Amino acid sequence: MADITILMPCLNEESNIAFCVDQAQIYIHSNGLSGEILVVDNDSTDRSAEIASARGATVIKEHRRGYGRALRTGFAAATGEVIIFGDCDSTYDFANLDPIYQPLAENKIDFMTGDRFGGQMEDGAMSWSHKLGVPFLSWCGRVKFGVKIHDWHCGIRGIRKDALQKLNLQTDGMEFATEMIAEALRKGLRIGEVSVPLKKAQNERQEKLRTIRDGFRHLWYILRA
Repeated sequence: MADITILMPCLNEESNIAFCVDQAQIYIHSNGLSGEILVVDNDSTDRSAEIASARGATVIKEHRRGYGRALRTGFAAATGEVIIFGDCDSTYDFANLDPIYQPLAENKIDFMTGDRFGGQMEDGAMSWSHKLGVPFLSWCGRVKFGVKIHDWHCGIRGIRKDALQKLNLQTDGMEFATEMIAEALRKGLRIGEVSVPLKKAQNERQEKLRTIRDGFRHLWYILRA
């Protein structure tokens, strides 16, 4: 088993995917880890898959679109003892993963999620609609499930492979971010949260999130869980 899998769900990110894969390579090699970089190409219509492969990533095709669907496909293929997964839009720092990786590798926790509101957010990195919506939905999650996680929808997280195998993850869309925390709580996993930097994308990209639609998907999951 490899030390680490760095997993990136990808939909039309040709302008930023090379930067993300290069950063992940830097982290693995500079820390002397055995590892892999998996890019799950979620039916992109651009050159994302070709670019990722050229940079040394293993590319898996998942033609059924959806954030959760792409991650579930990636999880099934991952061989790392620790799996760190994040958006490949260059807003997260894949070259500096120690705050997420080390507690998992040392078996101090099972599941680590990032907190973008911990004071490291670059101006303009998050839209005002998300600055309002994410804290509200996170508050709903804390009330419903009774866990003090500040950012329920952060796009970079990590989990131990042995802990992941305990989870019954079923959703395909953006609500997967909420389901994963809820399911981890149900299964009694040790959950941590760490502040992570959020930067503006290096290059222009197509926004994938749909604030109202995806917000309601998260809220509906919380209400019916």
